Amino acid sequence: MNNEVVVESASTLHGQLQRGLGRAARRAAERRGAGEYVYDCLRRDPRWDRQCESRGLYYARLMVDLELPVGPVADHLFDPADQADDDGRRSGPRVGLALETLAAMVRLSRREAAEPLRRYADEGAHWFDALDLLVRLRDPALTWDLDDLVDGRCDEHDLAQLAGEAGNPVLEMWAARKPRVAAALAERRERMARRPVGPRRDPRDRLARSGGAAGVGGGAGGPSDTELVELARQGDDTAIAALFELGRRRVPALLDLAEELLPQRKPRWIGAVGRAVEFYGAEALPRARVWAASPGPFAYVGLRMIANHGTRQDIPLLMDELTDALDREDWGAAAEPVEGLGRLRAGEAVPLLKSAWTDTEYSFLRRRVLTSLIRTAPHTAESYTVEGLWDCEEPVRQTAVEAAPITEETRTRLQRLALDVPESPELRASAAARLT
Repeated sequence: MNNEVVVESASTLHGQLQRGLGRAARRAAERRGAGEYVYDCLRRDPRWDRQCESRGLYYARLMVDLELPVGPVADHLFDPADQADDDGRRSGPRVGLALETLAAMVRLSRREAAEPLRRYADEGAHWFDALDLLVRLRDPALTWDLDDLVDGRCDEHDLAQLAGEAGNPVLEMWAARKPRVAAALAERRERMARRPVGPRRDPRDRLARSGGAAGVGGGAGGPSDTELVELARQGDDTAIAALFELGRRRVPALLDLAEELLPQRKPRWIGAVGRAVEFYGAEALPRARVWAASPGPFAYVGLRMIANHGTRQDIPLLMDELTDALDREDWGAAAEPVEGLGRLRAGEAVPLLKSAWTDTEYSFLRRRVLTSLIRTAPHTAESYTVEGLWDCEEPVRQTAVEAAPITEETRTRLQRLALDVPESPELRASAAARLT
């Protein structure tokens, strides 16, 4: 089977389903061929960023609403290509989404979806992921006979990962029969008992220890600004704490230090410099505007500053950045301009924001787009908040639940969300509150 992903146009039902758009979920029952498109999405995971984006519950709901059988999903899992999968034991793009969707179907009371999940835990190349999903279902009836598999295949790291969820009845059941599972649970309890209680240690304490001083923050005996600059050049965890302290003090030298560090550092350091410079707020805008016109990490930090603190004079730059990101289909690069234009309530950006909502293959971007539309054009945003009630991303659904107008259709949808067990308690509570 050819598993190459071709993302179709957002004007088609197939393309909308690939993107996880609410409009596709709302209308799928009325469209011929919708079921085969859902199966295709499960066979060829269409997500732009599989680490961030959610699709399992979205496709599971479609499977339930369209009354689709699980057989084709099982056939995909047990295709001979599974054993030739070279992604290692953890699931890759070929089966991961199908496994997540089956688990979500079980939560939606389609109990027959558990059988291929159980079989895959026994026979599949990525058996641990299926096992982990079964554990997270917290249903001993689905896992009562898998203890031998767990005891025979799982190493200590695997058991520690499974034991990460406190009070799971599946694990407690296995622990009563398998000493290794019991030991993993006991070790987790001991580790939690040793965890410090109370406020987390201030990371600036490292500066006091590194500088041999009694305190930080500019008080007597704390590291001087010059000492902090030298600590920030060291490239270790203390350097990050030093960067943040320089930012907290708004030391002018940090802006020059940022220009020294940004070309040299890995992504972790680029993010740390960006967060440290955030302390300056609007004071750093002149430097941020220069950075935004520069290549590489400078552009990232500068654009982030402008998005968070810019003025209306920065709208043309943000518009250009968003246009360029959409043209290049660089969905991650669209995030900062989207947020900045929304914060500035730039009415001229509404057509771009609408295009970003529809076209993006990065569903995680849509929460930012929806928030910006609500701020910028509340009336225009109403139709997008309604669509958002069916979106694949929980943050989009949460925002939509809080903002969608109450109509007969949205009231019915809110009632379903308020009672839908797979949804988070926070979203269910918000949906219920809108109905009162």
